[in-house]
Amino acid sequence: MKKVISLLVIILLVINTFVYFNSKSASDKSRDNLVQEISTKLIRFHVIANSDSDNDQQLKIKVKDAIISYIFPKLKDSPSIDESRKILKSCNDDILKLASSIIKNNGYNYSVKSTMGKENFPDKSYGNITLPQGEYEAYRVIIGSGEGKNWWCVMFPPLCFVDETRGQVSEKETEKQMKRVLSDDEYDEVNNDVKIKFKIFELIQKWIKK
Repeated sequence: MKKVISLLVIILLVINTFVYFNSKSASDKSRDNLVQEISTKLIRFHVIANSDSDNDQQLKIKVKDAIISYIFPKLKDSPSIDESRKILKSCNDDILKLASSIIKNNGYNYSVKSTMGKENFPDKSYGNITLPQGEYEAYRVIIGSGEGKNWWCVMFPPLCFVDETRGQVSEKETEKQMKRVLSDDEYDEVNNDVKIKFKIFELIQKWIKK
């Protein structure tokens, strides 16, 4: 009897999951097309440390904090990726001056430079989303030799914020902002919760085939 009940529960889970994913498959885009579309709708922000030493990594965070405090108020109400791009380009000199002052005030003489363009990135998670591997537009601030680990976030839509009380990315705000620029299919592609459900579906399928 227990085996029958367990089988019925699994069947219901399979049906529920199948219906869920079919309801989400309105678009006939392939995954590659989805990833390509996603990459054209975002601007990433990276701050790259001089090295992986503790001091250089701490300096990187201070530079990042200063830049975010300066640029986020200017980007938070940006209506489009084009407008965000213009804001970043117009503020680039001020950003570099700010980064240089932070570096000097902390006792270092590292140079600092920025780049704006397409870069290839691996899969990367940010809060409740995971951006798939691909070529993304990125604004990068490079400290010194730029051989250390980088800190990153998404500048458009503006996700460079933190829940200060918990030190964690605000998942609700992340979802809101991402859904503002991505289609339902595109958001599902980066949404970790959907990916977990799909993984469960795959595991159930494998179990049934045994």
